[in-house]
This record gives sequence, structure tokens and C-alpha cells, in this order.
Amino acid sequence: MNQQANTQGQPPVVAITGCSGLIGTRLVKELAPHYRLVGFDVATPDFDVADFGGSTFEFIECDLTDDVKVAEAVEQLREKCGGKLASLVHLAAYYDFSGEESPLYDALTVEGTRRLLRSLNEQDLELEQFIFSSSLLVMESAETGGTVDEDSPVEAEWRYPQSKLSAEKVIRQEHGEIPAVVLRIAGAYDEDCNSLPISQQIRRIYKKEMESRFFPGDKDHGQSFLHLDDLASCVAQTIERRERLEPYEVFLIGEEDVMSYEELQEQIGEVLHGEAWPTIRIPKAVAKSGAWAKEKMASSEEGKPFIKPWMVDLADQNYPVSLKRARERLEWEPEHTLRETLPVMLQRLQDDPRRWYEINGLPLPDNEELVSADRSSHA
Repeated sequence: MNQQANTQGQPPVVAITGCSGLIGTRLVKELAPHYRLVGFDVATPDFDVADFGGSTFEFIECDLTDDVKVAEAVEQLREKCGGKLASLVHLAAYYDFSGEESPLYDALTVEGTRRLLRSLNEQDLELEQFIFSSSLLVMESAETGGTVDEDSPVEAEWRYPQSKLSAEKVIRQEHGEIPAVVLRIAGAYDEDCNSLPISQQIRRIYKKEMESRFFPGDKDHGQSFLHLDDLASCVAQTIERRERLEPYEVFLIGEEDVMSYEELQEQIGEVLHGEAWPTIRIPKAVAKSGAWAKEKMASSEEGKPFIKPWMVDLADQNYPVSLKRARERLEWEPEHTLRETLPVMLQRLQDDPRRWYEINGLPLPDNEELVSADRSSHA
């Protein structure tokens, strides 16, 4: 692309950081028929934009932890878009469920956002919108029967949401004349699952592990989730309405239909094993002790267990969301629910356990378990 690319009749240009990831790929698929796309990432994407009905996708290798590389990437972006950009969607961030500290939370998620915004302002791009993918987990957990909205208090309780909240602060400080939108997004999933907490819970129940029958907290609480297709459509709608939004806006994005922890566990057990799977509540102190002991006893061959002692305190966080602002300002609401998608997700596991485990990045059960599962699914 060059200056000629911005002549009348050409589709607007949208840039996406983290374009090679799960969400980035889904967003490219959503936007490709309507926009010229430029992707930023450290890894070259493996999709063909023509498969998504698009004709123009250009890739810029960019390491957001490096000042020089970010400045060079933004300069390339300016050349490719002719100095005018409809929106930049910032997905790139560090994420790790281990709970362990990593310098990448600051270097990539927080300071990477600062580098990007400063370079965009220094290049004097005509950028109509900057969208940041934050997390619903930055919000304070709601009381029983309550909901969270954009005016609810924030309380990021572990390193990942803390980094997102810090990046939001950077955006308020650095966005300048660039209109900014923060989307606090619920945990994403699709029919193959592609959600680490959900896939781990399904795996525990599928294998009938002891932990799958216990829950350390209020089992009537629950968390909002969001289908990946709805996430992509929300971003598309946010871009579409960019001229009608305020210079800085925040939206909570998730499903209002929230399955409680008890509902989720019981439905998984009933579908997979054809029997009631009652949820037994246990004290958090007992659950912490068990998680600590299991982690200490795990062999290197097995890998460390997913449930860590620090997770127990957060096990019953409650995130039912209000979408009032998203409906009014973005004219958007989700078309899917986890409740309706879960049976499809579980059926795909039963139809092809090996494929399901591989898609979700889980260690395969031993061959005997896979054979047994295959027999039961075709019985």
C-alpha cells in the first residue's frame, strides 16, 4: 500500500497487534471482507486472508518490548496506510495461568502499550481509534445477586488482570488526541472450547478425578464468558461506530446469561457420564492444602497440576455483567451463550478425544483411556 491506497472508494485500514493468536485470527476473519488489514506480531500468521473473503493483509514483524522495533514497525504502518488508519486493535499481551511473576507483564502488556501509543503519536498518524482488549477480571467481584457494570469498582487480584489495569492507566495518560476504547472482555471460548479454565474443568470431570466433585466457595456464583465470534463482532461494531464514540470509553463485554459454578459442573458431568454430578462444597483451607500437596507430589512427567493454591481464594469470584452501555453505545449484544454451546463442546470431546485434547493444549490421557472413551462415544 501507499498514498494511493487512501483514495476514495478504498476500504479503510485497520491494524491488529497480536494478529497471529487465537483472538487475532478470529478478528482477521471477521474484518477481512470489509477492511484492508495490517497485522503486528512476533510470529508470522499461518492463515491466508483469501480464505476469510479478504484481499488485503500485510504483516509487520514487531516486538513490543523493544523501543526501536516498535518505532520502526509504526513507521512501516504509516507508509502502508498512507498516514490514515481507521482503527488499531491492540490485542498483544502476556498471559500465564501459573500465577508466577514474569517480567513480560510489565515489558509487554504495560510498557508495550506505552511504546505503541507514543510511537503512534510521534508518527503523527491520522488514527481514528485505538481499541484495547482489557479483561473483565480487573473488576471487583460482585456480591450474591449483584451485577458488575462500567461504574463498578475495580480490584485486580492477580498478576494478569493487574497488568491489564496498569495498561489501562497508561492509555489514559498516553492516548493524547487519539480516541481510545477499552473493552473489558470476559473469558473467550468456542465450540472446540479454547478456554483454559473450562477445558481444565471438563478434563477433570471427564477423567473422574476426585477434585471434579468438590468446590471451595459459593457454588451459586459464576463468571461471564464470551464466544469468540461474539468477541470479534463486538470489535467490528466498535470500529464501525468509531465516529460516534467519546474520546475515551470503557465497555464491559460478556454474556449476561451466566452459568453458576454448580450448573456448569453438573451439566458437564451429566453429559459426559450420563449421571448426576453433584457439587460438594468444601472449606477453602482444605482445598488449598490439597492443591499444595498435589503440586508437591506431581512428577515432572505428569506436569504440574492446573489448580494452584492461590487460585482457591478466587474460585468463587462472581462476574454477572450488565451490557446496558454496550447495547446503547455500540448497538451490540452476544448471539451465543455458554449454556447453549457447552453440549456441542462436550460432544466434540466425545467424538474425538485426541483432537479435543490437542486443540486445547492438554496432555493426552494414556492410550487405554482414549480407547475406552472412543468405545463409549460410539456405543
